[in-house]
Amino acid sequence: MASLKALKIRIGSVKSTQKITKAMKMVAAAKLRRAQDAAVAGRPYAERLGAVLQSLASRVTVSESSPRLLAGTGRDQVQLLVVATSERGLAGAFNTNIVRAARRTAQTLEAQGKTVRFYLAGKKGRVLRRFYPDAILHDADLSAIKTPGFDDARAIADDLVRRYDAGEFDVAHLFYARFVSALVQEPTQVQLIPVESAAPSPTSASATSQSGADAAVEYEPDEEAILTDLLPRNLAVQLFRAMQENQASFFGAQMNAMDNATRNAGDMIKRLSIQYNRTRQAAITTELVEIISGAEAL
Repeated sequence: MASLKALKIRIGSVKSTQKITKAMKMVAAAKLRRAQDAAVAGRPYAERLGAVLQSLASRVTVSESSPRLLAGTGRDQVQLLVVATSERGLAGAFNTNIVRAARRTAQTLEAQGKTVRFYLAGKKGRVLRRFYPDAILHDADLSAIKTPGFDDARAIADDLVRRYDAGEFDVAHLFYARFVSALVQEPTQVQLIPVESAAPSPTSASATSQSGADAAVEYEPDEEAILTDLLPRNLAVQLFRAMQENQASFFGAQMNAMDNATRNAGDMIKRLSIQYNRTRQAAITTELVEIISGAEAL
């Protein structure tokens, strides 16, 4: 049985930990609001831009003169998985869920005979080095970024385009956590390169026609010229959105993790306090018995 001194030290240690986790929960809750507003505000633009590009892509006849980000390389052998995680931990299963989704997709692609490469954006994604030590194409250092900006996303997008033009991969997929609520963060996968053409269903086509959005549109310049300018921009926008969603999801997950840790610390303090009181009472009882026994012996 632990001594009274050891129990007292342990109770003090758990109380100190509880203060830290409680403070981290309050900080995460304060940052969550701003990050959530930024993520929600950025969704309409990113979604609309993606829809416009898909619509344009569906109207363009792919040829040798088409932008490579639209036409692709003509192959799908080398698949690049862009894994966006956080730079810090203490957020429950936030990073683990993103990495697990990427690994699951990698295993599926490898089973199909594809070559898988990884582009890491976030320190916590480096755990993939343990499973795929020779498949890491690049590890972007985001440690200096406190709040993601569009320039940070554009730098990654430019690097991806450069590597794509160099023939380092054929298809790129992005993995991140979509913010649903403070309690729910949904691992999400989207195809970044090449842009997928929209394939509307009869129902959506009918709705579009009724709304008048399917009317004849004359582009100046032509569709391919517009796509040449918008495709790299869309890539940066989608990456920026993923970074914003990740940050909001991270603070939500961290707030919940620290809340659970604070409650668990409180439960542990109660159990240790009961054990301490029982041990102390047992020691007092033993001393009283010894005193009484000694007195009777006299």
